[in-house]
Amino acid sequence: MASRDTLFSGIQPTNLTHIGNEIGALKQWVELQKSNTCLFCIVDLHAITVPQDPTQLRKDILYTAATYLAVGLDPKVCTIYVQSDVPEHAELGWILGTIARVSELERMTQFKDKSKKQKENVGVGLFTYPALMAADILLYDTTIVPVGEDQMQHVELARTLARRFNTRFGNTFTIPHAKIQKTGARIMALDDPKTKMSKSGSAANAVALADDPDTIRKKIMRAVTDSGKGISYDPVKKPAISNLMTIYHHVTGDSLDAITSNFEGKGYGDFKKSLADAVVEYVTPIRKKILDYAKDPKELESILKRGAGAAHKRAAKKMETVRDRVGLGR
Repeated sequence: MASRDTLFSGIQPTNLTHIGNEIGALKQWVELQKSNTCLFCIVDLHAITVPQDPTQLRKDILYTAATYLAVGLDPKVCTIYVQSDVPEHAELGWILGTIARVSELERMTQFKDKSKKQKENVGVGLFTYPALMAADILLYDTTIVPVGEDQMQHVELARTLARRFNTRFGNTFTIPHAKIQKTGARIMALDDPKTKMSKSGSAANAVALADDPDTIRKKIMRAVTDSGKGISYDPVKKPAISNLMTIYHHVTGDSLDAITSNFEGKGYGDFKKSLADAVVEYVTPIRKKILDYAKDPKELESILKRGAGAAHKRAAKKMETVRDRVGLGR
């Protein structure tokens, strides 16, 4: 029997998880948990690289846990936990930060994008957090990291730091590999197909998993389209309609060729109306489950506590080796 891969991934705590998160990450996780050893984290330490309201952050952690369960993650077969509940993440993040190079961190796209928005209010954590993200991955001897295209830099940095540490201190970390979906690895904004769908975007940017049917329909019908006519997939020449077709593909299972054929001779309005119906049908059961799970915070806390215990057991063992090889402690 083939050995199981170890898989790690996570998203930041939020009450605005959207269809892009579902297609680009969560949907894939649900399938991957069936045949791999999976750890799915709520990365609250990453969240505080930008200002957060402490009370809201705690609520968002539980809401994200509810979302994980609602989309189909099963705590009986995968490990669901909160990053800060396993202190080894931060400890290894610091250690890897001592071997990461400034030039490597300066190249990270997310730092450059977010620092432009925040300007003089940028904290050091926004610059150094890629070392923490590498620690998230390497702490569990992860072999597979499911990521969107925009996260490839982080996996490459994790690979670089793992090799550097192994060369300097002896073979310690497994070299991880990225897993990217062929279609839907990066869902773009409804109001701007040149930018990624984002929780921090405008109200028209994304369909949230918490949106009601009327809100979903309004957002889809107002989504920007390309000049010209015809429903065809061409991300370069027709980025807006191609993005909407990708969403349609993931929520219905129809192939891109089938979508093109089904809407031959029809306009953008007809397509968006059909897409809106499909997204409503897809999101509504998830929304209901999120609300149901959110009604029982004690159960969510219990699941997160059990997950943190399992993750800590693995992380502590790895950190014993790391500390010994670096020369830390007594």
